[in-house]
Amino acid sequence: MPGTFETKLADLGITLADAPPPAANYVPSVQVGNLLFVSGQISNGPDGFITGVLGDDMSVEDGAAAARTCGISLLAQVKAACGGDLDRLERVVKLTGFVNSTKDFGDQPAVINGCSDFLVEALGDAGRHSRSAVSAGALPFGVAVEIEGIFQIKP
Repeated sequence: MPGTFETKLADLGITLADAPPPAANYVPSVQVGNLLFVSGQISNGPDGFITGVLGDDMSVEDGAAAARTCGISLLAQVKAACGGDLDRLERVVKLTGFVNSTKDFGDQPAVINGCSDFLVEALGDAGRHSRSAVSAGALPFGVAVEIEGIFQIKP
C-alpha cells in the first residue's frame, strides 16, 4: 500500500522508477545518523539523458524541466535507501544544483527551481529546503543539470 508521499506523487502522475545505479566508483547515498546524503542525480528523461547548455542551446524552461527529473531521481534514491518506504522521509534539508551553462548565463536559480518547485509540490512543507545553484562549465555525459541532496529521515 503506497504511503502519503507516494500517493501525492501518483496524484501528480509520477511513479518512482527504481533508483538509478551509480555510474562510477561511489555509492548512491550515505546515511549518517538521521541524515541521508544522496549523490548527484543527472537530468534523465524517458528518451535518455537531457543534454544541453543553458545560455546556448537550451532555454530556462527546458532547464527547469530537466532539473525536475533530477528531483524525481533524488526521491527514487531516498526511497531505495529507506527500504522502499518513502514516508521515512522527514524533510529535504539541502540541495546543491549544478547547471551546465555558458559563462554569461546567470539564471541558475531559475533552472534549479524546477527541482525545488517539484519537491514542494510533491512533499508540501517537508519539501522546503536550503540550496545552492551554481554554474558548471560541463557536466557528465553533457547533461544540462545535476543535483545532489541532503535529506532528514525517520528511523
